Amino acid sequence: MNIFKKKSLDQMLEGVQKTALKKNLKAKDIAAFGIGAVVGVGIFVATGEGAHLAGPAVIISFIIAGIVACLCGLCYCELSTMFPVAGSTYSYSYIVFGEIVAMIIGWCLTSEYLVACSAVASGWSGTFVGILKSIGITLPTVFTASPSKGGIVDLPAVLIIALITSILCYGMQESAKINNLIVGIKIAIIIIFVALGASHINPANYQPFAPLGFKGIFAGTATIFFSYIGFDAISTAAEEAENPKRDIPLGLISCLIVVTILYISVAFVLTGMVPYKEIISENAVPGALARVGINWGAALVGTGAILGMISTLMVMLYGQVRIFMVMSRDGLLPKLFSKVHPTHKTPYISTIITGSIAAIIAGFLPLDFIVEFLSIGTLLGFTVVSAAVIVLRKTMPNFKRIFKTPGVPYTPIISIICCIALLSRLKIKTWIGFSVWLIIGLLVYFFYGRKHSVLQNEETSED
Repeated sequence: MNIFKKKSLDQMLEGVQKTALKKNLKAKDIAAFGIGAVVGVGIFVATGEGAHLAGPAVIISFIIAGIVACLCGLCYCELSTMFPVAGSTYSYSYIVFGEIVAMIIGWCLTSEYLVACSAVASGWSGTFVGILKSIGITLPTVFTASPSKGGIVDLPAVLIIALITSILCYGMQESAKINNLIVGIKIAIIIIFVALGASHINPANYQPFAPLGFKGIFAGTATIFFSYIGFDAISTAAEEAENPKRDIPLGLISCLIVVTILYISVAFVLTGMVPYKEIISENAVPGALARVGINWGAALVGTGAILGMISTLMVMLYGQVRIFMVMSRDGLLPKLFSKVHPTHKTPYISTIITGSIAAIIAGFLPLDFIVEFLSIGTLLGFTVVSAAVIVLRKTMPNFKRIFKTPGVPYTPIISIICCIALLSRLKIKTWIGFSVWLIIGLLVYFFYGRKHSVLQNEETSED
């Protein structure tokens, strides 16, 4: 049994035809999905954290991170037009590197989407409870905190995941409409912050611009880069795009351009309004407005944070469900994960199971010790996608590419180097936690996936 056996494009497309997912997402829906994933907690929290490391030069940190994200995005564009299938990096790995690598990458992506979904739900709960408290409504701690924080269950986190799960079960077109609305409101609120804050900028706050020099700028980049995580979820929507070979690249590039502009604008205004040492990370953007007396603006931005996290939750849960669905279709996970609802045309069982797991993690477990390793899976995924572009230019040189990554092999090589550099900055305990997660994934593969793999069973029947 060859665990490195690769899937052919015909075999991958054959699986697509069996799913019967509705193809009703346009480029604007796909771009909004990416923006919904990326512009969430990051813009309200990571900006402050990055400023503590880089000072006002966090603006440069965002530009560097945006460039790295765009390099990875260009590689995603080429592969998503070559292979318009759900599953993102997992599917590409199966075609380029073989089954065992695909399983590892699929499991890595699980650590990104599932844990991120749970973490954002907890963050949403904390912000929601805080807003209620500010208007005189105090909820009992036993129902708003996990056992490790003195409660029984973080009920708001569980309920928001349940709501998002039910929306995703109902249908993708309906989910996209809700997400588009939320993203529109979120962008409008960020623009309001920039407009209000611009008149309160004190040029003295930009001095010194880079207090820790390039070391601080790159440390800031490593921290805020994770604000860009989520744009790769766009490629998981390939099977539901009306014209994936056009809509996925257009949606992905549009997403990254909009997100980078928003992040740089917020960083510029925030560090101009507040001395970088005095920025409160947990409440950076609303706190800046409250500091200059614009309390109604602070409340409005706080509401925007609540909405922003809802759209992030929706896209993260969506991406995880689609990856589980494709892995199940390939036999690496049980078949129920790929069962599609006869009416709504969504993988409803996978959605319910994924939502339930995320709700349990968010409601009962302390997230601080697992959130740290969620970015490893993403960066490894980015590295694999970049490497796949180089490999496919050699192994499939005559394949018609609707979108070609410019500057190959240099663009993907630079992307790989940047991802490895960011991986090297992660803590040793983060790598230990990830190693445990990876071992669990390998056990799933060797005790279940290898025996039920559609590809391996085809090989056996041919023999």
